Amino acid sequence: MPNFIALTELHTLIVGLVALGVGATVTYKIPFVKRLGLPISVTGGVLVALLVAVIRNRTGYEIQFATHTRDALLLVFFTTVGLSAKLSALKAGGRKLAILCGVTVGLLVAQNLIGILIALVRGAHPFYGLLIGSLSFVGGPGTAIAWAMEGEAMGLPFTTEVALGSATLATLAGALVAPMLTGVLIRRNNLHSAGEDTGVPWIAEDDDHEIAEEFRQKYIAVSLLLILVAVAVGDWLNDWAVSHNVMLPGFLTAMLAGVLISNVADLLGRDISFEPVERGGALALQIFLTLSLMGLQVWVIRPILGPLLLNVGLQVVLSAVVALVILYRFLGKDYDAAVTAGGFMGFGMASLPVAFATMDEVTSRTGPSPQAFLLITLAASFFVDLANAVVTKTFMLLPMFG
Repeated sequence: MPNFIALTELHTLIVGLVALGVGATVTYKIPFVKRLGLPISVTGGVLVALLVAVIRNRTGYEIQFATHTRDALLLVFFTTVGLSAKLSALKAGGRKLAILCGVTVGLLVAQNLIGILIALVRGAHPFYGLLIGSLSFVGGPGTAIAWAMEGEAMGLPFTTEVALGSATLATLAGALVAPMLTGVLIRRNNLHSAGEDTGVPWIAEDDDHEIAEEFRQKYIAVSLLLILVAVAVGDWLNDWAVSHNVMLPGFLTAMLAGVLISNVADLLGRDISFEPVERGGALALQIFLTLSLMGLQVWVIRPILGPLLLNVGLQVVLSAVVALVILYRFLGKDYDAAVTAGGFMGFGMASLPVAFATMDEVTSRTGPSPQAFLLITLAASFFVDLANAVVTKTFMLLPMFG
């Protein structure tokens, strides 16, 4: 058993910020990495995870990172997504959301079929196929580990290790592949954002410097206040839901609070300066993903690396084909469809944070797509976890699981 070194919240944040800086340097200074189009958070976070694994292997000490700051940053990001989402601009969202959900169900079924096939070929119980299928790829590490406990209750050994190893590889694969393929899709089809600058204009360069700085500080302060108020309102909504026996993830209520504030302001004819809000959300997401990837326990996958790599390769091809060939076409083959397809690949190959990191990386280069963010958030928040559970339970009713 390794010895543990538990870092505080402050120390974890410091390591994360250093990793983000290192990731930026590596991404922009090494041509090969730059061509891949990886988010700097992915580069930095993966490097730290690998370093932690080396330290563990050489010294026997395992570094554990704190998680409260990471989770708070996720709330901040989803709040900024809500604040940037005007429902008046999403008139066609209903039909597109239905398409996205329908395609997602198809992906869940196909992922489990691939996982079960690999498990049966290896002579393993088909439940392991579910663990390396949609539970790891769409569900992410948390969902996979939660379902691994079901396997333990069935008397199956090493289900937690299989789940964590598969989810780790899924996260790495999604973070590497999804942004790159989304960028290729946009460039090859010469797609452009139709979004307009909805923020309050920043002061022009030839204006008085002191006045410009005063206005910038004002907009940043107001944006920070809106974000904090939305987080607080989202926390209240979550407590209210729990008191009525309705379990909602905290990031969802934070986003809903942001949507509420943004659209009430829209109805009252009051503008919100979206530029500092979006910049703040992008920074929160970058730090969150860095902190998340830093904590990946890459050493757990060594004993089962072969079949897991085969599974990852097949799952990546499946998710990419479904996103780029099917979903992109069904959603209209425009810029929003491409960004949504990128987000779909993100949570189809890995998890919701990777989906948002993918869309953030793409939109920061090619223009905004609030519709894509809202569609992916709604599908992933309201629908995916429930659909994943239903599909998994349905598979477990098959005779082979008896």
